Amino acid sequence: MIAKKQKLSSGLTVTSKVFVRSRNGGATKIVREHYLRNDIPCYSKLCHKCHTILKPDSKGELPRFILSESPTRLEKEGSIHYVVVDTNIILHCIDLLENVDCFYDVIIPQTVLEEVKNRSFPIYQRIRSLVKSDEKRFVVFHNEFSESTFIARAKNESSNDYNDRSIRQVAKWYAEHLQESNEDIKVLFITNDKDNLQKAKTEGIVDAYNLTDYIEELPNADVLRDLIPQTSNNESFSSSDANETSYPEYYSNSRVLGGLKNGTLYQGILNISSYNFLEGTVQVGAFKKPLLILGTKNLNRGFNGDAVIVELLPKDKWREPSTTIIEEEVIGADDNADDDGDEEIEFINDKERRLLAQEAIKETTAATSSTDGAHSRLQPTAKVVGVSRRSWRYYVGQIAPTSVSKDHDTGNSAKSCFVILMDKVLPKIRIRTRKAKELLGQRIVVAVDSWPSTSKYPQGHFVRCLGEIESAEAETEALLLEHDVEYRPFSKNVLDCLPKEGDSWVVPQDFETTTKRKDLRDKLVCSIDPPGCVDIDDALHAGILPNGNYEVGVHIADVTHFVKPNTALDSEGASRGTSVYLVDKRIDMLPMLLGTNLCSLKPYVERFAFSVIWELDEDANIVNVQYMKSVIKSREAFSYEKAQNRIDDPKQQDELTQSMRVLLKLSKKLKQKRLDAGALNLASPEVKVHMDSETSDPGEVEIKKLLETNSLVEEFMLFANISVARKIYDSYPQTAMLRRHAPPPATNFEVLNNMLAVRKPSMPTISLESSKSLADSLDRCNDPKDPYFNTLLRIMSTRCMMAAEYFPSGSYGYPEFRHYGLAVDIYTHFTSPIRRYCDVVAHRQLAGAIGYEMLDLSHRDKSKMELIVKNINKRHRNAQFAGRASIEYYVGQVMRNNESEQEGYVIKCFNNGIVVLVPKFGVEGLIKLELLGDVNSAEYDEDKFELKFKDFNNKERVIGVFDKVKVDVKSIKDEVTGKRKAQLILK
Repeated sequence: MIAKKQKLSSGLTVTSKVFVRSRNGGATKIVREHYLRNDIPCYSKLCHKCHTILKPDSKGELPRFILSESPTRLEKEGSIHYVVVDTNIILHCIDLLENVDCFYDVIIPQTVLEEVKNRSFPIYQRIRSLVKSDEKRFVVFHNEFSESTFIARAKNESSNDYNDRSIRQVAKWYAEHLQESNEDIKVLFITNDKDNLQKAKTEGIVDAYNLTDYIEELPNADVLRDLIPQTSNNESFSSSDANETSYPEYYSNSRVLGGLKNGTLYQGILNISSYNFLEGTVQVGAFKKPLLILGTKNLNRGFNGDAVIVELLPKDKWREPSTTIIEEEVIGADDNADDDGDEEIEFINDKERRLLAQEAIKETTAATSSTDGAHSRLQPTAKVVGVSRRSWRYYVGQIAPTSVSKDHDTGNSAKSCFVILMDKVLPKIRIRTRKAKELLGQRIVVAVDSWPSTSKYPQGHFVRCLGEIESAEAETEALLLEHDVEYRPFSKNVLDCLPKEGDSWVVPQDFETTTKRKDLRDKLVCSIDPPGCVDIDDALHAGILPNGNYEVGVHIADVTHFVKPNTALDSEGASRGTSVYLVDKRIDMLPMLLGTNLCSLKPYVERFAFSVIWELDEDANIVNVQYMKSVIKSREAFSYEKAQNRIDDPKQQDELTQSMRVLLKLSKKLKQKRLDAGALNLASPEVKVHMDSETSDPGEVEIKKLLETNSLVEEFMLFANISVARKIYDSYPQTAMLRRHAPPPATNFEVLNNMLAVRKPSMPTISLESSKSLADSLDRCNDPKDPYFNTLLRIMSTRCMMAAEYFPSGSYGYPEFRHYGLAVDIYTHFTSPIRRYCDVVAHRQLAGAIGYEMLDLSHRDKSKMELIVKNINKRHRNAQFAGRASIEYYVGQVMRNNESEQEGYVIKCFNNGIVVLVPKFGVEGLIKLELLGDVNSAEYDEDKFELKFKDFNNKERVIGVFDKVKVDVKSIKDEVTGKRKAQLILK
């Protein structure tokens, strides 16, 4: 090892260590550099020297000097003093450090802060609070980046010894540094580590004390003696020896913290491209566009969904998003073949990084307002330098046959093999197993244990086998695991919370005298749901009042009568967050006894409900609204189609039918008001898979038909949700359970608008000034020659939108409550408590708001509510993905023996393929260039979003985004992931 120090022209110093390691018969030179600064101040108001070396931070602000010019005096010596503490003191004496009677003007070396964070995050948070407080005058000194205090780690020196020596160096430097300004000042080094204390005195740090001796030096020692902790263990911190790495090492915690603080590092969620596993993006608030992460070295062991720390790369490394489809199997089976030629990036200093960040912000801001499409595609690039939170979970995949060598046997020796995961954006996992051969062709579950920097792939272990690939049972369980859906049977503790009467439970006859419930059994209540619905959450009624206005009621299953707070049943519902609907089954949030029986608003039986009743005028304006717990008796359970037929049949003139016609009339007015306000009418390819009633085999696929009755129910559910949101927010302004939908950033629609400008120049661009302008611009995008084009554009627009999210009302200001898609100022979910935990919370808050019962503390505490919404946001998103994956699997099964020609639309173009959406099946498929024609003849025009090539008949073809094409659709099994998918062949 060769170590050297070099002064740079920028004034910084870089220390370098050069290692030469032999590997595979050759020698590898490894250079490690550490940058040091000469402008880190001591933060003391007594110092005259540090004021002359100050430089502004990324915000142009100068550091504040915190340490007092008149600190506490020692009782015996009479001298003023500052204190340097080690990790041991902070971990064991945090209460004393927070005490108002001692410990002022305290210096915390960066090394100490790093150790504390690693050992105890709660204590770390407490010490950070002390640093932020002005009263106690605590400062963090970045000793590891100061020329004056940085020391190199000695050969064979343990991490603990090195850290202790670094801390002592800080104390020694402060003492010498401040003596030049004030000879009366002492810098005391406080440690309860006997070895550290002895070394300090040996090294000439005279003013080194253990805690007890220091307290005795203070004027108020009598008050403080009893507060001294009785333990003083010698703490040691383990470390691992440095090894040769195939990936860059992650930055230390201290470097990450410093970088995040001074604006040279950023954090965000890593998203790997579904078309290129070597490309990821991280959305950072400081930039208008996501940061691009390109190549395995820059992705640096990041998993899709990880919370990562990233650092900007120099501007000459900025790139446009890839226009090439790259899948891992294309790289090759050779484990060394994914060396994608990542360029080595030269190091830059913090000042240059801050200037680079400012340039990136300026560049991306200019790009979003530019009309030059080529210019606007340029994005800043970055590299992953740390992972703050892993997204690791159980993963499902199959063993790669090529990784099981012939010498694998069923003996006692475990062999290494690779598991290829179902999610193609994730890397393969290396496991060791004795059962590799017998697990071939099976869906298996694996867990990730680690990803050392010396390993090209993450390492994990086999958990269990789900069954044969493509079996319905294995594939269904696999998609539930892949989307983190809890599907195990309910535990005994949960089931014990259900009514003892079971299915025999009925509404008590004396409910009017024993409860505050309103008797609404005389109302003409009915439910309208999808065919076969058994968990009926909602029902409606309508009638004409004597004054000519309308009474309209929405009645929601009273789940909270059965699900009480802080029970095992409630905890299970909160954990699951939502029911999950698959093609062939439903994973319930609550036990079936409640969901399909006791809570379900079935017809002809009395049920507890939570009712919202409005008085509406002829224009559907609210005259009055009431909220009440009630008892109802539904007259009928309609499917959407049956309700529509009854409304449309002029022969039907009974009261129930007349009430549904009133509901339909008012719902149309409510909908028009929403649309006039700017509500969005977006689209997604909604399909339904018909299952054989006897065999449960998938039969055929059809696009879901939406009737007026669909809209009728939707409008009144929205109406109820808005009314309840206002009521619970009025009563609980900090913790009301609400749902918001943020407006999309302009950059989200940038590519789509460029496509429109180039491919459909006669069309207006999509406006994002408001939801109304967006809705109006979508309405104007009609192609007279192709009625489906507007639907296609709405589907593509949906993908550009932000996701809606649940939140407690105290987390945002009122203007940010707005639901962009619905064009309302406040919104919640109240109407589906059988299948959504959000609605359960909203019910409890509404019951509290109307004085029906006391609201549980968990729904009045902001921090607890934040934990609840964090979980249900995650569960809601996972449920959506699981449902889509189930449809995708069964659509694949339907097409397995039904190859057909269909119409499709090109929605993406790459230089080596196109992506086509097939409306009939609601699926999209990638058609690679080798399936289109002559690979060598292809030319991709990025500015025109079109691909030119010669097909297999040597005919020149040009295909671009929005083009209507004919494709042959068939189902094939992906040999890499084992998943069945639609294969499209261009006609």
